[in-house]
Amino acid sequence: MYPSNLQYFPVAWPFLLVLLALFGVAVAVVATGLVRFASASMGISAGSMLTVLLLALLGSYINIPVAYLPERTVRVAETITFFGVPYVVPVIREWPSTVIAVNVGGAVIPVLLSLYLIAKNGLYALGLVGIAIVTVVSHLVARPVAGLGVAEPVFIPPVVTAVVAVGLSRRYAAPLAYVSGSLGTLVGADLLNLGEIQGLGAPIASIGGAGTFDGIFVTGLLAVVYAGLGMHLGAERRSARAWWR
Repeated sequence: MYPSNLQYFPVAWPFLLVLLALFGVAVAVVATGLVRFASASMGISAGSMLTVLLLALLGSYINIPVAYLPERTVRVAETITFFGVPYVVPVIREWPSTVIAVNVGGAVIPVLLSLYLIAKNGLYALGLVGIAIVTVVSHLVARPVAGLGVAEPVFIPPVVTAVVAVGLSRRYAAPLAYVSGSLGTLVGADLLNLGEIQGLGAPIASIGGAGTFDGIFVTGLLAVVYAGLGMHLGAERRSARAWWR
């Protein structure tokens, strides 16, 4: 038996609006054609990519329970703030355990898209290296938070992912950014910290949900945009050099 209020958005409304605003910026950037290079190299159209990101944002409301850990006490709170980000904690008054769940928008969708991008672009070796680097960084900055689970600073993984993706391959920077950022954050912040969950008093520990969803979403959103802009600027520099020659 699981608690009835298992479904909820992982971040409070003010920050959820910030994520929606970032999504709106991405739509505007795509509309101006600034990330056409990134979209082409990913093997997925700009419209499809934005649709996936929107589905991920909406899918963050859905948690799929997979197991539970007995707890002596469960913390009751509506929001917990970590690094300035307010995370939603469902209020559970009679549930002496922590539910382990998988978030649709923060885990299921990113994993499926990442596997597609790896196979589509043949990023087996590069993807493994990128995932490993982001995993290490995410694990280092992630922290167990009482009543919430595991959380990490939202903007560190996106910056690291953007640098890693462009550093590994200019040609495949965009798909590498999404794959490395999404899977690296999931593994480093969530999966490698599952052993830290019990004892925190968190009513629900959602893999890819509260505490890491914002990092995964922003990583996927901004890293792709950064990579696209970087490739666009790189193409302009190459064109300029060719003209001077």
